[in-house]
Amino acid sequence: MANHKVEQSPPALPGGFLSAMRRMLGDDYPRFLRTYDEPPFHAVRYRAKDGLIPFPLTEAVPWEPSARYLKDNETPGSHPLHEAGAYYLQEPSAMLPARILDPKPGETVLDLCAAPGGKSTQLAALMEGRGCLVCNEINPSRARILSRNIERMGIAHAYVTNASPDFLANRWALQFDKILVDAPCSGEGMFRKDPAARTEWKDNSPRQCAQRQLSILESAAALLRPGGRLVYSTCTLNEVENEGVIQQFLLRHPAFHLVPFSVPPEISAPEGMARVWPHLRRGEGHFAALLEKDGNEESSIKPMNQPAAEDRAAANLKDIMLEPISHLTKFGETIVSAPPVPFSFNGVPVLRFGLHVGKMKGNIFQPDHALALARKARQQLPLALPDVYRYLHGEVLNIPEHFTGWVAPTFDGWQLGWGKAVQGQLKNHYPKGLRK
Repeated sequence: MANHKVEQSPPALPGGFLSAMRRMLGDDYPRFLRTYDEPPFHAVRYRAKDGLIPFPLTEAVPWEPSARYLKDNETPGSHPLHEAGAYYLQEPSAMLPARILDPKPGETVLDLCAAPGGKSTQLAALMEGRGCLVCNEINPSRARILSRNIERMGIAHAYVTNASPDFLANRWALQFDKILVDAPCSGEGMFRKDPAARTEWKDNSPRQCAQRQLSILESAAALLRPGGRLVYSTCTLNEVENEGVIQQFLLRHPAFHLVPFSVPPEISAPEGMARVWPHLRRGEGHFAALLEKDGNEESSIKPMNQPAAEDRAAANLKDIMLEPISHLTKFGETIVSAPPVPFSFNGVPVLRFGLHVGKMKGNIFQPDHALALARKARQQLPLALPDVYRYLHGEVLNIPEHFTGWVAPTFDGWQLGWGKAVQGQLKNHYPKGLRK
């Protein structure tokens, strides 16, 4: 007898959630409720405006010019260019907070609750690779995912930390120009995209989450310099975790005030707060508020002294890379390119320290995978798609014999990693943990 897969209905929407939405929306409530019978929206944010994308581009996400909506049948997460960092898959509404924060090149920016990295990589793109971006995540396993995504997207000016917000506040008070707090929340905005989240919601979830959110904001307030700006965002819809948290925070911190903002062409927030409703926008539920701290003060902590990298490493890099790599220093045994920052990382758990460049193994320099995703190699080897998959599997490739030394295999102009050319073969150095 043939086996027939029985599709199960998604869990029911929590009654307490529906009651709150009915009170908030009034006549719009039936229209809102119908969105749960519709598919969620998905989008891709691409790294380079002119970069090749392996699927047809559709309409732009209104609040993010470098993003496009995906069609239901597209699966770009399995494409090799995803592994090369050509694009990042991200829920459309989740792209709004970074646009509201609007970080500028050269600023010192903190993403306080950063995993898995969508907003961090978007902040990095807006900073155009200049300045200092600290991406923090308290959960160790999620911090590792965050670090991997920072690497995959070729970001060279980011530092990934694994610490609690209050730990950082005790060490880096008044150090950041801008801070994003995408706070852990009850996840009501994800009920369509992730129906399993409905089963985790309880009637007291909003109030429990609000207490934690206020605690995180307390740390953010200490970390932000006078004159700096902070965006508080959630992927939930209730007023307790959104307007309620902001109101309580402002009562405790009179030095902060809400700032009106707009993200043309669709988002306007004259009161400094905006909510994305799924029945009004092409995205899931989201909330964001923009706050500014009174005053104007520069950071005061001097940067720490980092051990210099060996001259041998710099000499090797000249042979391997098209352009020089600056600010070389050491992060443990790894040679990194770490632009100066206005504070010390001493005592702070760090997973990624700027751009990881490589290691000296005896007298031999071995470039890091991150270097291939961030900077252009002297020797590039274009591959056809079948050889791309063989490379990503970890196989040795037959190549022209004129190649010698370190080579970056490419596909559609995007570097995939490293290989070492020896007598007509490319010895595979794609990281074993990433092989398919």
